[in-house]
Amino acid sequence: MALQISATNPEHPTLLLDLPWQLPLAEWPERHLVPLPRGISRHVVRYARAGDEVVAVKELAERPALREYELLRGLDRIGIPAVDPLAVVTGRTDGDGEPLEPVLITRHLRGSQPYRSMFETTMRPGTVHRLMDALAVLLVRLHLAGFAWGDCSLSNTLFRRDAGAYAAYLVDAETGEFQPSLSAGQRGYDIELATMNISGEMLDLEAAGALHPSLDPIAFGTEVGQRYEELWDELTRTSVYPAGKRHHIERRIRRLNDLGFDVAEMQIAHNSNGDTVTFVPKVVDAGHHQRQLLRLTGLDAEENQARRLLGDLESWMATQEDYEPDDPLGARPEVLAHRWVREVFRPTVRTVSTEIRRAMDPAELYHELLEHRWYLSQRAQHDVGLDAAAQDYLRTIAPQRLREAEAGE
Repeated sequence: MALQISATNPEHPTLLLDLPWQLPLAEWPERHLVPLPRGISRHVVRYARAGDEVVAVKELAERPALREYELLRGLDRIGIPAVDPLAVVTGRTDGDGEPLEPVLITRHLRGSQPYRSMFETTMRPGTVHRLMDALAVLLVRLHLAGFAWGDCSLSNTLFRRDAGAYAAYLVDAETGEFQPSLSAGQRGYDIELATMNISGEMLDLEAAGALHPSLDPIAFGTEVGQRYEELWDELTRTSVYPAGKRHHIERRIRRLNDLGFDVAEMQIAHNSNGDTVTFVPKVVDAGHHQRQLLRLTGLDAEENQARRLLGDLESWMATQEDYEPDDPLGARPEVLAHRWVREVFRPTVRTVSTEIRRAMDPAELYHELLEHRWYLSQRAQHDVGLDAAAQDYLRTIAPQRLREAEAGE
């Protein structure tokens, strides 16, 4: 059987031709390999250079290789964080004409690491918890898409940090399966496997002296399942909001924040009964919101203030007709953020008296106005709007803020 390289992109087979397919993967010469950290795998895996690309090459039987390739392509089409499939190579033979195992080729996820390399130095418990939250986010997104993983573990995941955000990416889809939707039993099976696998992997880290002494491996594996359930319940509750009622959307954002998750993306679908809102969660590091707010708007704020302002910006952007997160022709977030500053933030701050504006930082003032609107809206059970909140703030809160400012002087 002749060597065959099956790929969806016609450029990929050309890039891969120079690799030594006549050799077992374990015997590939160093000149073809890239020394990147590898996770634990039941298969032989190597990183190699193919043209300008760094690719991961995994040996496995033909049928599972082709199946995993198609599963990864399916995940890519629906935007699930997973490695990018490039090709499957079959018909490999050695110098004596003896058959060699086919290989699955995926693009190396730049900036990612397997969990063991991240634990080479003992990680702080807070960082470990954020990584596990990122894994819970990945599992929830897979299940929402109708994908049963079948082997959720740290070993089958890559972790990536980007501007303070943590994300988990699926690496091994060999045992996965797409369904129209998953039953509670199917989801529970994935969670049970994840709990068992993660606890075992954490025990291995503990035995190697790479786990912080305050972390209990068994309790930690169980916690991943608990975090998954909390996030699943919050994201799958069906809520239809009256058109334009941002107060209800902000309530959902706050609940996600209280669980320790941020909102990476929000989509609003309009229908005759009202608006349905879909949230995509993310996990962030300390200081992330400050940096993001400053980058998008030029506003400098404390972390909690920045989180609140970004939540308002995100919910406002989702209501704009030209905001299409998946459409390259839609307005970019930076453009919308500057429009928000010009049309929402500055006019709102200017509704407050000059004395208050002199006594308070603009970001802090806007944060307090948002908080005041939140409490008024909760009491009224509807969104009272920023203008009404600002007027009430002037009557009830502003005098106290002025007294505090004068006492501070």
